[in-house]
Amino acid sequence: MNGGGEGPATSGAAATVPLDWKFSQVFGERTAGEEVQEVDIISAIEFDRTGDHLATGDRGGRVVLFERTDAKENGAHRKDLERMDYSMSKHPEFRYKTEFQSHEPEFDYLKSLEIEEKINKIRWCQTANSALFLLSTNDKTIKFWKVQEKKVKKLSEMNVDQSKSLGNGSVVDSTPEISKPYLANGVCKDNHISFPSNDTSIPAGGFASLRMPVVVTSPETSLLARCRRVYAHAHDYHINSISNNSDGETFISADDLRINLWNLEISSQSFNIVDVKPTNMEDLTEVITSAEFHPTHCNTLAYSSSKGSIRLIDLRQSALCDNHSKLFEEHEAASSRSFFTEIIASISDIKFAKNGRHILSRDYMTLKLWDINMDSGPVASFPVHEYLRPKLCDLYENDSIFDKFECCLSGDGARVATGSYSNLFRVFGCSEGSIEATTLEASKNPMRRQVQTPSRPARSLGNLPRVLRRGADNSGADTNGNGFDFTTKLLHLAWHPTENSLACAASNSLYMYYA
Repeated sequence: MNGGGEGPATSGAAATVPLDWKFSQVFGERTAGEEVQEVDIISAIEFDRTGDHLATGDRGGRVVLFERTDAKENGAHRKDLERMDYSMSKHPEFRYKTEFQSHEPEFDYLKSLEIEEKINKIRWCQTANSALFLLSTNDKTIKFWKVQEKKVKKLSEMNVDQSKSLGNGSVVDSTPEISKPYLANGVCKDNHISFPSNDTSIPAGGFASLRMPVVVTSPETSLLARCRRVYAHAHDYHINSISNNSDGETFISADDLRINLWNLEISSQSFNIVDVKPTNMEDLTEVITSAEFHPTHCNTLAYSSSKGSIRLIDLRQSALCDNHSKLFEEHEAASSRSFFTEIIASISDIKFAKNGRHILSRDYMTLKLWDINMDSGPVASFPVHEYLRPKLCDLYENDSIFDKFECCLSGDGARVATGSYSNLFRVFGCSEGSIEATTLEASKNPMRRQVQTPSRPARSLGNLPRVLRRGADNSGADTNGNGFDFTTKLLHLAWHPTENSLACAASNSLYMYYA
């Protein structure tokens, strides 16, 4: 069940056996015929580094946090149980923790442009003092949030005469309600002054002694989300990516034409490290689609483009990294090129493997795994939408061809996953000898529409310059004869960092699976 290891070429029989995925939980499940509000649709998912917390963002600008409960219930940390070879009897369980409004809709008056509140990306930052920190962004503004449990403080005593105090500091006023003569400015002639509105009585001679209110901390706690910093006014185009650096101090944000480097402690300025904007915008041929820092090397990052290429850059080379250190791309034969070639080649998402050796990319048709030490081509390719090739004209007409599917890798790098239409997602094995190519549905019965066809075993990624994997995705219908629904799409998913556990977003519902 647990994905340990350091590289994608994990050896052993366990890595070659397809996983048996089971339903774990669902949050926000829809009833039959229930209409989904646009603001409730999930637009981002992210596990933290430990896997004990999960964050989702939606189109309404809200961030919802979930925390793991099964490890706590077993009385020990999960890593300790794994170290003792403890067999977990329960599947991974999460519960709702808290939610907060991260972004609000805005209007740019200079450009007459509405800025949506939709959360594009969420990234967890390093924790400190039991507080959780995360970055969230919409199209224009990045925010740094701190979520912490605060103990509720209450007043136990009030500054009143004890003989007249009742309950929680309230006081009975014995003065009868009669009309009293008042002078100018509201001064009363009576020796006894009454303040019925404050429910407090002060004798003419005052109190013999005054007691200040005592603030006590109750055992109750409440979660408080506070925006620590706002990083704004640095992007002219829509932000498509944010990524934390391994140094714990900096992060990058990327839009269509620029990548900026920020310090978490400084929100007033950023450094532009990549700028692909041409002098004449008519010469623009490609845009940045995704960017991510290397998981361990703080000076290395990668970004993808709409032409299907991935560039690796080294921040030590120069302040403005217009020149890449490595370029990864796969050229298509001129005879097979068409009007849709560049559109479907556009990379929608890239992810580094945990060990930093490989990069996973997702374009419209395929998943590709790249070795950063080999730029001649991908070491593995997994067809996801090959059955859609004859339907590209229709997909172009209804804009589905521009859908941006995300991808993810398991913690041990032995498997990769991505979403598809009809709320389906696919899991491929990329370890030595694996023939795994599983199709699952985001529902309580994930195997209902499973398509499993043996494919050619993969050889070791370290010994092979290129491996072409052929999965079971060659028709427009599933094994039950059900046609694919292009209006329901599973764009966002995340793999637990240490276990074979997946979180998937299907519209407004969050489904979780384990194997």
